[in-house]
Formats: sequence, structure tokens, C-alpha cells
Amino acid sequence: MLKSIQQRDLDRNRWVKVTMIVLLVLISVSMVITLVPGLVGGSTTNSPDAVASVGGRDISLLEVQRHLNMVLHGQNVPEMLKGLYAKQVLDQIIFSRALDLEAQRLGIGVTSQEESDRIKQLLPSAWEGGAWAKDRYVAEVQNRTGMSVSEFESFLRDDMVMEKFRKLVTSSISVSPAEIENEFRRRNEKVQIQYALVKPAELASSIHPTDAELSAYYAKNAGRYQVPEKRSARYALLDLAKLRETTKVGDDDLRAYYNAHMDQYKVENRAHVEHILFKTIGKTDAEIAEIRQKAEEVLKKAKSGANFEDIAKKYSEDDATKAKGGDLGWIVEKQTVAEFEQAAFNVPKGSVSDLVKTQYGFHIIKVLDRETAHTKSFEEVRSTIVPILTDQKVAEQANTISTQMASAVRQSNRQSLDDLARKFNLKLGDTPPASVTDPVGDLGNSPEIHQVLFQLRPGELSQPLQVPQGFVILTPKDIQPAHQGTLAEVHDKVLADYQQEKAVELARTKAQELAKRVQSGESLDQAAKALGLTVVAPEAFARNGSVPDVGSAKLLQDSFGMPVGQVSAPTQVAGNWLVYRVVGHQPANPADLATQSDQIKQQLLQAKQTATFDAFRAALEDRLKKEGKLVINADALKRLSRTS
Repeated sequence: MLKSIQQRDLDRNRWVKVTMIVLLVLISVSMVITLVPGLVGGSTTNSPDAVASVGGRDISLLEVQRHLNMVLHGQNVPEMLKGLYAKQVLDQIIFSRALDLEAQRLGIGVTSQEESDRIKQLLPSAWEGGAWAKDRYVAEVQNRTGMSVSEFESFLRDDMVMEKFRKLVTSSISVSPAEIENEFRRRNEKVQIQYALVKPAELASSIHPTDAELSAYYAKNAGRYQVPEKRSARYALLDLAKLRETTKVGDDDLRAYYNAHMDQYKVENRAHVEHILFKTIGKTDAEIAEIRQKAEEVLKKAKSGANFEDIAKKYSEDDATKAKGGDLGWIVEKQTVAEFEQAAFNVPKGSVSDLVKTQYGFHIIKVLDRETAHTKSFEEVRSTIVPILTDQKVAEQANTISTQMASAVRQSNRQSLDDLARKFNLKLGDTPPASVTDPVGDLGNSPEIHQVLFQLRPGELSQPLQVPQGFVILTPKDIQPAHQGTLAEVHDKVLADYQQEKAVELARTKAQELAKRVQSGESLDQAAKALGLTVVAPEAFARNGSVPDVGSAKLLQDSFGMPVGQVSAPTQVAGNWLVYRVVGHQPANPADLATQSDQIKQQLLQAKQTATFDAFRAALEDRLKKEGKLVINADALKRLSRTS
């Protein structure tokens, strides 16, 4: 295959790495505050804007903001989220200081030997031949962490204290075999259902209100139907298409461009080829032998005069070219793997190669055409240069004329639009009434054109605005103020709202009727058919699975506890109404327990440890509050949420 395919694979890998980096940056917002030294420090003075105090040490708004800036590292965060992030930072500072108090109370600390051992573990290169090298240690800390030595060692001690508390709190937690087995069953058991889905969207078009019903609905909800201000405009357009028609480019200019850009017209040795691929990647020797035999049979057909494109569409395993009859287009030397290139540049034009073996598999190659390296002549490329220079000249003329138009408007923005149009040979036109969210006729829907049109006063001219067609000057033609819409004006919107509202009611009623009939003994199929509904029987699904047209199985958790034959109450899912009947239960296969046991055990243990440590944290902070050692300033906390 082509090396370009390999390059695309490399590009995809790079994007995977970039995506992982982005995810890690986002995760760091909630984690880094506990990992970076200095984020748990603070002033011991009483700050007038202290948002909290732990053990008599204030945490100020300024301090939280400074720590938040360190955590975000200059990332652009939406304003609406900054308050949330600031609160997370504050919570982590409070917990770190609370742990510090508790460590002092319980006599928990980190010895010099423990700290030294951890440093050796993290930075083994700071020891040369078993001896500590200070200069190398300092350099390693700065290069790897971006911290000073004191910051790094402070971080290390805080992190090790956190580890000791976590071990102290969670060391006795275990997971029993019964818990593993119960979780295994919960994860692996499946349920089979039949269901009917009532979709309001499919019922709306069948609802036809009378004029009286629609009028009553409008009167009840009139406040919802405000008609925004609308404006129409007259405009004068410098039409680029018209300008292009009159713009000519001479041969001297064309040749000058050709001479200046001759490198663009150099053609390397290249071949236009088609191929049929039989893949062998990941195959055994026996399988490869079978593939070769099949490829040789197809080769006979290709060499005997059969249509190559038809054969490629039928047999090729190259998904990128199969539909195109195996056409790879033009390839240049060094673009493909060596074996493929050898055939592409040596097989006579119009001929089919023998089998070519590459790292991808077996290829049958047909050479459609071949060109030796050369520079295309001026006559060959003349037609491609004309539009390039024409566009350049049109752009230059348009910029010159639009500058002159702007100058004329600056002299008087209340002069006659018709006079300007005659002076600059502009095209006059009108736009229909439009609100700030509607397209301004053929001129488009850009924010700039809306802003200008809705700021102009009657009789005023705008400066030239760039639109897809060229440059345009606007003036308001008619202004329709915002007002309460009459039923005639908003009829379509009122009708759509009425149909949607009634469709939801009808869907709910239909679902209730379906459930009632089935619960009374009628089969789901019969009841659904009588109501114009379709019964669907999806494959059995687990709790973490999904159901076609319904969504996540989490929406159907009740079904796992329902006996076979039981019918659900009508349930609203994603705007639709669902009624289902349990058809059967598939228990977990006990033979799978052995392969899943270790993973389930670790996940359950981690979940229990996390829950226990979170409970310890909540209890610690609650106790400190009761002891008066943790104080939250509610007013400052509100300011933090508003200003961060």
C-alpha cells in the first residue's frame, strides 16, 4: 500500500496523544491542588476578606484566586465555570489544612529516612554510584517538576502524610466473596423485553385543531408570541461576479506569473495505476498460501482481458480504492513501498503486472499511464493561471472601489443611494423584512450585517460591508417595531406549538391505554396493533447496555427486578412514552466468574476505599467546625463564586 496510508495512521496517533493531553489537563483542575506544594500554605494574619479559617489560619479570596491561577496554568475557562473551580480549590485547601491539624493531633509525620527513600524512588538519577549528588538533584527537581527544591520536598511530605491517612482509614476495608459474586451477577445478568414506543413527534401531524381551538390556545398563551423588530433595507452592491466579467488578464501578466512560479509546474516521475489487494497482515502461513492461490486465479482473469475495474470492485480488499475500481490515481517515486514502486514504474503502460508481494499482501497492478519528470509548458497551464490572476485583479479593484465608496459615505451618510450606485456602477436591490436572527435577504446572516442594519437610523447609509457577493452599502427601508404578534402573523408557530403540546398529551394517553389493555390480559402485540403501534423485541441487554430507539439500559433498571410477563407502567424516555413487558431473564454464566473476579474485586475495593476516605474527610471537617477550628465566611464565599 501507499506510504500516505502509513502517514495517516501516524497523524491519527498524534491526535490520540493530543486528546489524552487535553483530558489530563481537564482532570488536573480537580487534582493538582492536592499535588502542588504551596497550595496549602497561607497567611497567619487575620485577613478582612478571609473566606475560611482552619486552625486560626485564614484563607483569603486573593489566596484562592492565586492558587486557582496556578492550577489553570493560563487556560481559558468559561466565566460560568470559574466560580465552580474556585470552590473546588478552596475545598482542597481546607482539607489539606484540616489534615495538617489532624496529623499534629495524632502524631503522624514523615521521617527524614522515609522522605529520603521516596526521593530515591522518584529521582534515582540524583545518586551517582550510590552517593547523593546535590547539583544533579537540584537540576533533576527543576527539570522534571518545575519546582524549587524546598517546594518539591514540601510537596513530597504533604503527599506522604496524605498516603498515611489513606492507609490508616482504608487498610481494614476488604471485599468478601459474596460481594464479588453479587456484583458479578448484577453486571452480567440480562433481561429480555418487548416494547412499544409512542412518539409525540409522529402524532403531531395528525392533530388538526379548529379555528376556534387555535384561537383559544393563542389567547391563553399570547405572551409567548412576541414578534421581534424587523427591518428591510435598500442596498447598493459592488458585485464581484460582474466585476470579474469585465476584468481581463493579458499574456504578459500570465507569462510573468508562470515564470515566477515555475517550480509549481514541475512534474516528478509518476504513474497512474489501479490495483487489487489481497491482505495478508496477521495471517498464518497456511492462510497466506490460500490467499496467494486466490490472487493467482484473479490474476488470470485480469490478464485474459476481463475488465480490471470490475474485478477490483469484486475482489479487492483495499477499502479506500475498491469502489473506484482500484484506482490509486497518480503516484510518484518514493511514495509507495519498494516492491509496489518497482512494478508501477516498469510494467508497460496498459499492462497488468504479475503478483506483487508487499508487507500488506498480494497486489495485482495495472498501469494506466506514466510520465517522466518534466516541467509543464506555459500553454499546458495557461488556463489554470487565468482565474488566479483574474481573482487577484478583481480583489485589487474591489478594494480600491470600496475604499472610494467608504470615503464618499464619510463625506455624507445621508446622500442618495441611487447617486452612489450610479457613481460606482453598483447594483441596487432590496431585502425582505428580517429580524436579528433572520438572513438579510441574499446578503447573508453575518452578525456584522445585522448589527449595522439595526443601528442605522432612517435615511442613513452604512459604510461598505463585505458580503459573499462583494461590498454592500445599506440603508433602512422599513422598520417594523417589536410587538405582540397577531394570530395571523404567528399562525404557523402557534399551530406547531399546539400540535406539539397535544401530541405529548395524546402520546401519554395512548401509552396509558396500552398498559391498561395489556394488564387486563390482552397481548402486547394485539393491543399495540389496535392502537397503531409497533412492538419491538430487542436482544437481551445487561444493565450497562443499550436498547435500540430507547437509549441506555439505565432507563429500564426496574425491568431487572420484574417477573416474566409483567408489564411496566408508562415511562417517559427522551420525550417519548414507553410501555414494555418482560419476556425473560438470562442469569450470569457462573463459568465467567473466574475470569472477572479479580477485576470486580479491585473495582469494588477501590470504590469502598474512596467512599470511606470521603466519609473520613466529611467527618473530620464536621468535627473541626463543631470545635470552632474550621470557620466558613458565607458572605466571602458568595463573593468568591461571583468574582473568580
